[in-house]
Amino acid sequence: MEADERLLQVLVVEDDPGDVALVESAFDEHSIRSALHHVPDGGEALAFLNRDDPYGDAPRPDLILLDLNMPRVDGRQALVMIKTDDRFKSIPTIVFTTSSSDSDVTSAYDARANAYVTKPIDLDDYDRVISKIHDFYGHAVALPGQPSEEPAP
Repeated sequence: MEADERLLQVLVVEDDPGDVALVESAFDEHSIRSALHHVPDGGEALAFLNRDDPYGDAPRPDLILLDLNMPRVDGRQALVMIKTDDRFKSIPTIVFTTSSSDSDVTSAYDARANAYVTKPIDLDDYDRVISKIHDFYGHAVALPGQPSEEPAP
């Protein structure tokens, strides 16, 4: 399979089932070759990335869509932990949230978010935003490869 045909592994960190359904629908609507993985909060996202139980077979995401306002470990905390961990900091992480607060935008970029996208309210706009994210991260940019599971010689 060529690089363009490879499934884009996307980790969606979102506590609202309705928003998860919108992301899934937008990916389906645009026939985006991807595997979406969903976790409901930042703590579960870290467990997924670390392949902790029950995520032992979890793939390394090519892209993370991260909501900010979630229970337990929120997106702000998760973003800092992801971007300060040498194993995960190269994974493009897009804050995808309802907040358009200047302080949230600034703090997300200070924590090394790769992009900050405010979730559109209109369904058509939502689909367009997801399509643009996919076009950019799925086609326009080179993404880091999967780290080798084998020890170096």
